[in-house]
Amino acid sequence: MLRLANPLVLIWMILMLLLATTIGASFLLTGVVGLSVSLSIALAKSALIYWRYMHLNEATALSRMAALAAAVWLLILLLFLCIDYLTRSFA
Repeated sequence: MLRLANPLVLIWMILMLLLATTIGASFLLTGVVGLSVSLSIALAKSALIYWRYMHLNEATALSRMAALAAAVWLLILLLFLCIDYLTRSFA
């Protein structure tokens, strides 16, 4: 079995695979399906980056909760942005 010397290389390879999947999905899938697949892949990539490169796998529970709270706050702000955009009249 192949064993990598550095687990960061494995994470990087997974990120490159997800990048290739995103590019392939952008050409093959259109509409709402393509958007949902692309956003799901982006969520997986950001979760990998948070977990490994930002060392959340080694962090305390309080640090993990702070990172989760920051992500939830960002989602709330993006939700308000979408609501604002959808309720404006562009006349």
